[in-house]
Formats: sequence, structure tokens, C-alpha cells
Amino acid sequence: MSSVWDDLDLLLESPSSLTVNSTSRGTVKEKPGFNPGEDAAALRKAIEGIGTTEKTLIDILTQRSNAQRQLICKTYQDATGRTLCDDLEGDTRGDFEDILVALVTPPAKFDCQEFMRAIKGAGTDESVLVELFASRSNHQIKALCDAYLAETGRALVHDLKSEVSGDFEKTLLILAEGKRDESTNVDVAKAKADAKILYEAGEKKWGTDESKFIDILCHRSVPQLRQTLVEYKSLSGKTLQESIEKEMSGKLEDILVAIVKCVKSVPAYLAERLYKSMKGAGTTESTLTRIIVGRSELDLQEIKTEYKKLFGSSLYSALESEVSGDYCQTLLKICGEDNK
Repeated sequence: MSSVWDDLDLLLESPSSLTVNSTSRGTVKEKPGFNPGEDAAALRKAIEGIGTTEKTLIDILTQRSNAQRQLICKTYQDATGRTLCDDLEGDTRGDFEDILVALVTPPAKFDCQEFMRAIKGAGTDESVLVELFASRSNHQIKALCDAYLAETGRALVHDLKSEVSGDFEKTLLILAEGKRDESTNVDVAKAKADAKILYEAGEKKWGTDESKFIDILCHRSVPQLRQTLVEYKSLSGKTLQESIEKEMSGKLEDILVAIVKCVKSVPAYLAERLYKSMKGAGTTESTLTRIIVGRSELDLQEIKTEYKKLFGSSLYSALESEVSGDYCQTLLKICGEDNK
């Protein structure tokens, strides 16, 4: 598995989902000739008729952009006095209900809801926190924090502090500021210096100075960090990921490895998350919904490509064999054609 993450050859030229906001890498596009009134009426008929017409719900909600879905929601509410979200919740069940509600939720609010779910109740789902903050751009993180403030009246970082601790907390809080350097210029001398700092703070030292890793990995720009990864490998003979895995443990190791993976390729990192959510006994449907809906207009096309590269089979066929029913049909429609 690690060999895929060790290939640094093409790294310096490849685009990054942390900085590039292109919709051409998504699977869901705006529908031409879109008519929110027609769609709202069709959805209303599908919901209010005798028995819900699931196919209509799936066809409409998976084949419109999120911005178009928001217009449908507004038209639907104007016509019925009810929210589409409430009606979907009242009319559908389980994972199918969850994915339809996710589709009609604005992206920042959806991230916010996933964050709230991760910190809700007795335990905290650290793996979701890691995914959210390691794979999102500054813009997405700021939008998530704004949505959280609007929803709860509290600052996200305030509530995050009460959920996590130690160096893991320190790392998450820096990422949650959404202030990663966005410069596209690469300073090779600085990358060499940073690689040396990391080498001396980890492999070369008895004990590890975690603060150096946290500072460099959370603040430097993606192009700068990519250069640092290259310099680190030539200095140490190992990849930075290998060094982190050797020197650290627990949640801090998880988040720093996730940052390194996302600096290299957010789609490959998310493809791996999807694979792990389906591997073994049971499937984590919430992870499938979060990634496939959340990335549908951003880079799901690339996630599919990386999934095939990493695991030898298509994401489409993996979904077909792991989930079923209307939930499966919805995921497959968002996923788009099978890249066999």
C-alpha cells in the first residue's frame, strides 16, 4: 500500500484539490435547460403520491448541481409551505434518507453536520475529524466554521477543544483556522531547510519533537510541502510518511500521515478512505455518503481513477457489491459510469 504514496516523481507538477477549485473533475454537473419549477413539481408528486416514487427522487437529485438543488428546495417550499428536506426525512428511511438529505444540503452545511455528528455523544469519531480537516481547502474550512457558528452560535474551535487533547488537538486547531499558506511559489532552499528540521526532529533524534512536524505540515503551502517531501526523501532515504509512521503513534500519527497523503493527492487519500469503509465485515455507509456526495462536484472523477489504480477494481463495482437497494442506486448515479 505504502508504495503508491512513495512515488514522488510526478508530484511537483500535478494539480491539488487543496488549492484547485475546478468542477471539471467532478461527476455531477449543472443540468442544461434546468427548470426548478418542473423538478419541484415532479418531486412533490413522487413524495405525495401513494407510495414514494424513489426513481424520480434519485434521477432528479443526483443529476443536478448542488446550486440547482437549492433552487429546487426554495421552489418546493414556496409551493408547499414545507421544506423538501423535512418531506424527504418523513418519506424515506435509513441510508437512502441520509443520502437524499445530504444531496439537498449546501456543501458547507453538510460538512458542518458531519463535524457535529463526529463530536456528538460520549465518544468522538476522530477519523472523521482527521478526514474533514486534512482534506479540505482553506476556503472549505472557513465555510464549515461559518456554518457551525450560524448553526450553534459558538465558534467551532471552542467546541473542538473540549473534544480532543494533546498534540492531536494542537494539529486540528491549526488546521481549523484555515490559514494554510496559499502561495504557489516554491522556495527550494526553504524546502531543504524544512526537510533538515524534520529529519533532525524525528529520525536523527532520541525521542521526537512533534511540534516541528505540526508547524511545518499545517502551515506551509501545498507546492512548498511537495518540494519538502522530495527533499526529505533525498536527505533521509525514507519518505516523510515512513518516518512519521516510525516515530509517532495514535491519533497524532493518523492526522500527520493524512496531511502528507492529502498534500500528495486528496483523491487518492479519499479513495483509500472509501476502500477501508467497505473492507471487512460491515460497511461504513456514512463515510460513503460523505465522500461521494461531498466530492461529487469537485474531484470524484479523480477519486474513481485513483481507486482503480490503488485497488485494481472500480469504485462502481465495489459499491455494487457492498451496498444495495435505493441507496446503492443513488451512489451509482452520483458516481457516474463504471471505469472498468
